[in-house]
Amino acid sequence: MKPSNPIYLVLITILLLLSSTSIQAQFPLSTNQKDQETEKIPEDPLKRRTPRGSVNGFINAMAGQDFNRAARFLSFPPEISSDEDKEQVVQVLQRLFDQKGNIQPYYLISDEPAGKLDDGIDENLEKIGSIEADDELIEIFLKQYEDEAGNPIWLFSSETVSSVSSLSLKNTALIDQIMPDFFKKYLWGGVPAGQWFIALLLIALSYILAYLIISIIIFLLKKLWKKAREAPVAGILVALKLPLKLYIAVWIFVALSRNLELSIILRQKFSVITIIVGIAAILLLLWRLSDFIGKFSQEKMLLRGNPAGVSIVLFLQRAAKIAIVVFGIIAILGAVGIDVTTGLAALGIGGIALALGAQKTIENFVGSVTLIADRPIRVGDFCRVGQITGNIEKIGIRSTQIRTLDRTIVSIPNGAFSSDTIENYAHRDKFRFITTLNFRYETSPDQLRFLLTELRKVLYAHPKVYEDPARIRFTGFAAHSLDIEIFAYLEARDFNEFLEIREDLMLRMMDVVDRSGTEFAFPSQTIYFGKDQGLSKEKSAEAEAEVQNWKKEREMPLPQFTREQIDALKNKSSYPPEGSSTSIQKNGD
Repeated sequence: MKPSNPIYLVLITILLLLSSTSIQAQFPLSTNQKDQETEKIPEDPLKRRTPRGSVNGFINAMAGQDFNRAARFLSFPPEISSDEDKEQVVQVLQRLFDQKGNIQPYYLISDEPAGKLDDGIDENLEKIGSIEADDELIEIFLKQYEDEAGNPIWLFSSETVSSVSSLSLKNTALIDQIMPDFFKKYLWGGVPAGQWFIALLLIALSYILAYLIISIIIFLLKKLWKKAREAPVAGILVALKLPLKLYIAVWIFVALSRNLELSIILRQKFSVITIIVGIAAILLLLWRLSDFIGKFSQEKMLLRGNPAGVSIVLFLQRAAKIAIVVFGIIAILGAVGIDVTTGLAALGIGGIALALGAQKTIENFVGSVTLIADRPIRVGDFCRVGQITGNIEKIGIRSTQIRTLDRTIVSIPNGAFSSDTIENYAHRDKFRFITTLNFRYETSPDQLRFLLTELRKVLYAHPKVYEDPARIRFTGFAAHSLDIEIFAYLEARDFNEFLEIREDLMLRMMDVVDRSGTEFAFPSQTIYFGKDQGLSKEKSAEAEAEVQNWKKEREMPLPQFTREQIDALKNKSSYPPEGSSTSIQKNGD
């Protein structure tokens, strides 16, 4: 049903009205309930309404060296009450994060006021990272509390703060031990300038290490595995090379920055970049694989003589690339903290509308893919589709063109084409030869026996006739004739050669009929005049005598020939027949 159909639009309108009515009936809202729903929780100045907001605010406060502000993101136990003690705990927590600690990337931390409800822990708790100190792993949790006005906010839990305050820092960060004091004097974004330079050096070093690792692996594969030097494995390795370098470089950078104990502020800022690079590496891998698969498939289609398949492959390749770009943008936006839920909903609604409006186009495209995958026909095949018979001229994305026997072109949508009955004559392995010979009623039984025997000899002796099933039978008494049915399969390259062989067989059969002394019947009454010579008595006598001789010698091949008789007759006939021009050429060759 088309979306433009007025009946369809009316039905949609009725359904929408009924759904809206039922919702109002099931959930009547009082005035007080509406007022409560319209009441919004006021925004927290420190952005602590969500777990992500609290973590981001805490990192920014430490980057600005505002430890008093950073302390407002922690819930302190009663024994820690003074501002100095609170700021001391904040500094200890920062140093613990710097040394073997980690915080999840921002996009993994919930940005909902209720937090993650499906993480398997208490709904009021949110795990955001961990630290290692005194040979102990401590998990860092946020917990939902209430502010002075009774509204929910997320803070580092008092249990986490209590555990941190009891820890002692034995060593300074490794980066501080190896970095000259000169680079510690200047702070960029709350981080010593030297750490920024080292981070940039780590990026370059990570890529160089990744380059060496991937190059060595590919070199060894080509040396130890023969297929790695041949298509299609070689093409796959080329497609994997750059994305794997980027992805491994990201992991090396994350590992080095953590083991060198770079500042948690710096690592959190770079976490977004590493996530984006990781996503870009995966997208680049998918993009390159789509290019390789598309090119490989096109070459295969061209080798098989299927240009229509190339069009399908190009269309699918473009569709895959569009999907890669769309999902890549969504993934990157999610990584930088932008809510894409509304966009996804809009894409879903737009996709439904597009599918409804283009359902015929999609149906034809799916039909095209079916024709390419199943390959019931190929360009040049002679076939019958429904009531249309002809040669396949072109298989396109939307329709297939057939050149009919009247030399006209018929275009059939691929959706209808693929769902219709297709009879492909080009794929047959044998050609059927079937005909019925009608003889006059004056034909005697012995003449019929002679005909049955000699006609079977014609079939068995012919080199282009398949023995099984080659049959000739006396089938009955028609209104004007005695009928003998001939059925066999012929070996031929094409329909023209089949016509040639059938012609030769029928001429040989006419010779047999002439020798039998009888004649073909006419579908009308025969009026005999005095001049009519009737049947040849000599030939009739000869045929009957030969049949009598078969009976006497017990060699009459009825109701069927023996195996020995068939073997003796096999290939006795010459084809093309003697005297034909093709026979002369063949013997001359």
